Amino acid sequence: MADHSEQACRQVDTSITRVFELFGKRWTGPIVSVLMQRPVYFADLRRAIPGISERMLSDRLSELGAAGLVVRQVDEGPPLRVAYRLTEAGEALEPALKELGRWADAHLAGPGGC
Repeated sequence: MADHSEQACRQVDTSITRVFELFGKRWTGPIVSVLMQRPVYFADLRRAIPGISERMLSDRLSELGAAGLVVRQVDEGPPLRVAYRLTEAGEALEPALKELGRWADAHLAGPGGC
C-alpha cells in the first residue's frame, strides 16, 4: 500500500525540488548531455551549445561543479586550456536523462509542432 502521509509527500517534494532547482535552469541539460559523451574543453563546449554565452556557460559549469556533478581540469599547456568532465555522480545521470529524452520524443512536440 502506498504511503500517503505528509512526511512521505514532503520527502518527494524535497528531492524533486532539488533536481529541478538545478536542471530546471536553461542550458544545464544540454551541458550535461554534451559532457556525457566525453570531457570537453570550454571553447568546444560553447561551440557545441548554440546560443549560450561564455558567461552563462561559466555560471552553469560552476553550479554543476558545486553540486558535485562536474570537475574542472586545467591543462597547463602551453596553451593553457580548461576541460570539464562529469564526476561519477554526473555520469550516474545518464539512464535518467536518456529516459527523459525517450519520453520527450514520444510525448512532446518537436520544433515547429511536429
